[in-house]
Amino acid sequence: MGRSALLASMEARLTANGSVVLTGPSGIGKTALLEAVGAAAAARGELVLRVAGTETERWVPCSGLAELLDQLPDTLTAELPRERLTGLPAPHPTTATPATPATAATAADGEPALGRSFADRSSMDHVACRLAFRGLLARCVGERPVLLLVDDAQWVDTESVHAVRYTVRRLASRGVRAVVAGRWQDGFAPGDGGSTPWTPAPDALHLPVPPLGPDELAEMFDSYGLPVRVVNTLHSDSGGNPYLALALGGAFSDRIPRHWRPAPLPQRVQAVIAERLARLPTRAHETLLMAALAIRPTADLLCRAGRGEAARDIRHAAVLGLLITEGGGIRFTPPAVGTVLAESADARHLARVHRALAAVVPDAAGRARHRALADPGPNAELAHSLVTAAEQAVRQGSHRMAAELYRLAADRSPAEPAAERLEWLVAAAETGANGGLPDLVHRAAEAVLAADATRAQRVRVRLALLDLSGQGLAEMGEVFAAALVDADGDPALLGPLRVRMAMGALLNGVPDLAEQEADGALAHAREAGDTALEAKALALRANIALIEGRDDYAGDLEAALRLPEPPLDGQMHMAPRYIAAYCALSEDRLTEARAELLRMLALVERGSGEEVVHVLRHLSEVAARTGRCREALDFADRAMRITEQAALSPGPAWYQGALAELAGGSIRRAVALAERGLRASEQENDVIFQSRLLHVLGVARMRSGDVRAGVETLWRIDALGSTPDEQRRGLRSPMVLRWHGDLAQGLVSLGEVERAEEVVRASRAAVGDRARGTGVTGRLDRAEACVLAARGEPDDAVALLRQAAALFDRLGQPLEAGQCLLEQARIERRRRRAGAARKAAADALEIFSRCGARPWAEQARHRLARLDMGLQDGPAPFGGVAQAALTEGERRIAVLVGQGATNQQVANRLFLSVKTVEASLTRIYRKLGIRSRSQLGSLLGGGLDGPGATLSR
Repeated sequence: MGRSALLASMEARLTANGSVVLTGPSGIGKTALLEAVGAAAAARGELVLRVAGTETERWVPCSGLAELLDQLPDTLTAELPRERLTGLPAPHPTTATPATPATAATAADGEPALGRSFADRSSMDHVACRLAFRGLLARCVGERPVLLLVDDAQWVDTESVHAVRYTVRRLASRGVRAVVAGRWQDGFAPGDGGSTPWTPAPDALHLPVPPLGPDELAEMFDSYGLPVRVVNTLHSDSGGNPYLALALGGAFSDRIPRHWRPAPLPQRVQAVIAERLARLPTRAHETLLMAALAIRPTADLLCRAGRGEAARDIRHAAVLGLLITEGGGIRFTPPAVGTVLAESADARHLARVHRALAAVVPDAAGRARHRALADPGPNAELAHSLVTAAEQAVRQGSHRMAAELYRLAADRSPAEPAAERLEWLVAAAETGANGGLPDLVHRAAEAVLAADATRAQRVRVRLALLDLSGQGLAEMGEVFAAALVDADGDPALLGPLRVRMAMGALLNGVPDLAEQEADGALAHAREAGDTALEAKALALRANIALIEGRDDYAGDLEAALRLPEPPLDGQMHMAPRYIAAYCALSEDRLTEARAELLRMLALVERGSGEEVVHVLRHLSEVAARTGRCREALDFADRAMRITEQAALSPGPAWYQGALAELAGGSIRRAVALAERGLRASEQENDVIFQSRLLHVLGVARMRSGDVRAGVETLWRIDALGSTPDEQRRGLRSPMVLRWHGDLAQGLVSLGEVERAEEVVRASRAAVGDRARGTGVTGRLDRAEACVLAARGEPDDAVALLRQAAALFDRLGQPLEAGQCLLEQARIERRRRRAGAARKAAADALEIFSRCGARPWAEQARHRLARLDMGLQDGPAPFGGVAQAALTEGERRIAVLVGQGATNQQVANRLFLSVKTVEASLTRIYRKLGIRSRSQLGSLLGGGLDGPGATLSR
């Protein structure tokens, strides 16, 4: 899964009679790669010999070699002068069936027969063993190639290693190759506690097996029925290690609720962690314990706390798969490694480590935390000092630290007064929800709900559970019902509860109900005299009006901004200033939006919860619109990383990631992110982000060449917003979701010009004068230009495109202006004005290159190349795109088929099924506008890299 490129590299080296070394921690997938390569080799008729090292037999000379010899055909070994070469007894004459790994000859005591002979002869000549092994394989390779597969190579005995290396080096040119897999890692030396890395040949290809990415892991879990949000968290916890992810995933089922909470650690994972920790030397074990007790462990922090060999210990632990390093920080995989380490130490040991950390951590809150953990008994004075530190952490936006401190304060608080301890547990739940700590939130909430808590405290912890659910509020009916019972009659409690109910209705695509709940929340806030809640309720009403495409939101927003600014409580994304920035973004006031969002990021960047993700997402969108493509990708990547680590709803972050990829990254990656985000949003019943993700997915599919699939995807937005009572009508507003112009361009590409014209006409009527001077007008102008060109009115089309480009220039949206130029180049070329077409395409390329918009720059280069070759573009907006957008997988299939390979040969070479190859060929033919294999061969005859090439890298 997700290893096609790695397998292709391995196959290419083996085809050239070379060998391969795979490295990486246990569970990363080395064995699966060996099995895949071995199966392909066996299918080709090669002799495949397998051996797996074991730690217990590492010191038994020739034990690995014996396992390899036992797999050779007895008919071959019977003809060799075994006793003269090695002193080994000849095989029993009745044995004639070739042995396999599953049926290797064994003695009565379970040891391999040949291995016992090796072990029993203490005076055995090891050089003779190597010569004998070489002689045997020389006979084999005379009939067919030989492939040696060595797994867990770090535990193969030394004599067997020498025999394999000698044989492969001597017989490589005749077809003896090896693939060796071991738990080694770059920079990891024997002095770190491991065995010496070895290679079967000096020129062996070294391939580290990387962790699976989120896309590959999601594909691996497709058949397990787990919610996408859970799979995203599994990727974070496992570090992309497939074995560990599967072990962690065993704790879940397809019946778990959407508002997922951490499950108990599976016994299988506990065993894996224990086995890996047992391989650590005592020194490294102590270093990892210190890292486990720190909030943000780094090698530098551990060194300052007395662990001088921290870098080496961390490297050793990484080889064992216990942790990964990210940006200088350390993250355990899974996080439960830290828990196991802490539970293995006694109280005095833990106290000593905490005191060492308290002396070096840079922040006051961290020092208070470690001092408290070093003093485990009840202490009222200490508890109050922790609360003071927690309050300071909240003001700084460090909600995770604040949650830990509030929890510690409750733990250190004496039994009486109980009310004080409960209040701190409530605060821990609230700040934990804002910091993305689901386990802490659930534990604190359970403690409060099981105690004699007040109604207010019970409502507040349930609000924390609601905030933890993210976009999955629609699935929280039971929590809402219980909170309403406790809040009945109290406006101070009903107000914040109805704010969440309004948000849930809005996410569910029912803005009318959302507005009713927001009105109720506003009334409760005013009755309770809560100006902070009043400001949030007004901002929420403005947001609802904006999403519905109404222009009456300004009054509510202005009223909210006049009220005192709400405190930094982890809910920045509900504050009036945030909604004001979002409105500026929606109205194309991008400079204003960017400045305000950057100021907000400075306030919340120490956090790790939903408010940070919201700010980063919109900064990414502003960057993409203003042509800062690298910045857009960076902000989106940060948002996705925090989302994964904090177990937040992934749909919004993946939407922004897909947008950024469309602007400056990879269209294929944009499709993958949009598809995963759509699946997650459907599972959480988040209609708003379903519609947004359908938009970006439709555009990505059209730009990848599958125009019809893209158009069908965009039509799903219209169906999503249609209900019998039209409650969801606002979700389709062209002012909010600007998909109508893209749909019209796609329809023109498919020849449905009248339908496209109707889409443009209806969209203009829906927005009216509100869209004047905004990007909505520019997009619709560009779509209408496509319609005019298709109707044979190129002069009017070019004039409209120039008008749209000028508007986008004024708005500071260079990518949109560049798209207008690309469309102009297509129209000019079709009316045989090559000079004007070349200038428009060159100007577009200059814009895209300056902005770092790689997918758009590639398309502009392709158009220029076709102009230079004198080739016509397609008759519609996406006609040229289809020929420039084969995926890497489709490209490999196209090359092989163009070279004359059959579908079965392609399937064997690329480790695919024949049906997959057939389906891919259908897409390739459609994208390239051809109908046969011979046409594909002719198309590829000039090579892939020439100026007229129609396949993209």
